[in-house]
Amino acid sequence: MRFIFLGPPGAGKGTQAKKLASDCQIPQISTGDILRAAVSNKTEMGLKAKFFMDKGKLVPDEVILGIIKDCLDEERCKDGYILDGFPRTINQAIELSSLLKEINSKIDAIFNFKVKDEIIINRLCGRRVCKDCGALYHVEYLKTAKENICDHCQGELYQRKDDTEEIVKKRLLVYHDLTSPLIEYYKKLSLLKEIEGEGDVREIYKEIKAFLEKN
Repeated sequence: MRFIFLGPPGAGKGTQAKKLASDCQIPQISTGDILRAAVSNKTEMGLKAKFFMDKGKLVPDEVILGIIKDCLDEERCKDGYILDGFPRTINQAIELSSLLKEINSKIDAIFNFKVKDEIIINRLCGRRVCKDCGALYHVEYLKTAKENICDHCQGELYQRKDDTEEIVKKRLLVYHDLTSPLIEYYKKLSLLKEIEGEGDVREIYKEIKAFLEKN
C-alpha cells in the first residue's frame, strides 16, 4: 500500500498519516524528516542538500527526489509507505512519477485534506510544542493541566517561529500558489480523494479507512 497525503500546513494530514502508517505497519515519510536524517547521516544526497541549506537556499527538486529514492529503496518501504506532504508542485509530481516507474512502484491512493484558511491560522497560531519531548498542545483545543507545562514530561512549552500569524499566512499563500495546480493534475489522473479535514479526527480517519476498504 502506497499513499500520498496532501494538504496545507495544519490540515491534520500528518496526524492521519501517522495513524494509518501504524495500522498498516508502513513508514510515514515526511520530506522534512528524511531531509534532516540524510543531512545528519551525511549521505551523498544529504551532503548536497546541506550545501544549499547552509546558504539559505531551497533544496533543488533533484536532490529532494534523490533523498526520497534512497528512502524508498530501504527495506522498511518494501511493503508500502505514506508520502506525507510530498510532492508539492507539478514538477515534483512528474519527477516522482518517473522515479516510481524506475523502481517499479506505483501510488495506490492520494488524499487531499481540505481546510479553510481561517481554521488553519487558528490551529497553527494556537499550537504549542514541548521543548523536551516534542508533544503538541493547543491554547484552545488541547490545553495542559498547568499553563505552558507539558503534561507528559513537565517540559516548557513554546510557540514555533513559523506558527506566528504573519508567517502562517505567507505559508498559505505559497501553498495555494504551488499546490492548486498539483491538485488539478492529480484529479485528471483520477487518483485523488478529497477529505474534509475540519471535523473530528476519528471521523476523518474512518472516512479514509472506508475509502480504502472500497478500493
